[in-house]
Amino acid sequence: MKLGVFTTLFSHMEFEEMLDYVQAAGLNAVEIGTGCYPGGSHCNLDLLLESEQARSTYIEPVQKRDLIISAFSCHGNPLSPDTAFAKESHETLLKTIQLASLLDVPVVNCFSGVAGDHENAKYPNWPVAPWPNEYNDILKWQWEEKLIPYWKQVGEFAKEHGVKIGLELHGGFLVHTPYTLLKLREETCNAIGANLDPSHLWWQGIDPVAAIKLLMKENAIYHFHAKDTYIDQENVNMYGLTDMQPYGKVKTRSWTFRSVGCGHSLEEWAQMMSALRTYGYDYVVSIEHEDPLMSIQEGFKRATKNLQSILIEENPSQMWWV
Repeated sequence: MKLGVFTTLFSHMEFEEMLDYVQAAGLNAVEIGTGCYPGGSHCNLDLLLESEQARSTYIEPVQKRDLIISAFSCHGNPLSPDTAFAKESHETLLKTIQLASLLDVPVVNCFSGVAGDHENAKYPNWPVAPWPNEYNDILKWQWEEKLIPYWKQVGEFAKEHGVKIGLELHGGFLVHTPYTLLKLREETCNAIGANLDPSHLWWQGIDPVAAIKLLMKENAIYHFHAKDTYIDQENVNMYGLTDMQPYGKVKTRSWTFRSVGCGHSLEEWAQMMSALRTYGYDYVVSIEHEDPLMSIQEGFKRATKNLQSILIEENPSQMWWV
């Protein structure tokens, strides 16, 4: 496996300055935002799609530093009732798939999206309770009329371009668990897989090691985000796990994103790396920094140091002892 970073945390840096920083840290890969929520500070989509020379100029400094682009990422909401944002999310996704194909980047990361509760809704609706029955009616409508038709279309588009889609299992979106990912994959095509981020599993009560096994039995993990979550049980007792307090309310929130090793032990992270290797994932572990208690530099360095101590990089030797 290779160690990389989602470069949105370095949006304040120029492209080659960012690449130098990543290389100096001993990393092998960069995951680059192309628009929507991550922004596109390190990628001018339209320019790169229009010009072969621009693409050559763009990829050369990456290759010169012996780095790879592990994925392009354009997390948005293509199912949003906000038609302007839905259009932006959809168009950015299609353009990103096209660019990934042209630059031999194998994965595009994004969210599944979440629709409203009816055709003329104004805001997204994320049902998380089976009763009253209206919630299940909404969920059924969202899946049958919005989610499945959309990803059938985009999944085939990605497949035609030789690109895999890594859906991040994230609260607030219809695909947020191993089950919902595998259900959508079954209803669409195998171009749809997971960009697995354990930080979004822990607060839902999902064991990331078990999730890795469940998904990799179907070869359904295409990318991996390395971000931790601290669960504050005292606050859980007050607010529950569906805590709607802003992320900045660290003292009272039930859970908070942390740098790798600051929410769960490195032993647990090592078990994840072993599960990834055991079940056949041999790609990039991409650091994502959203720790409200640390600076960008400290959080990135902490995650890098901790992951370098447990990442399985080399192929296993033959079992010489048997």
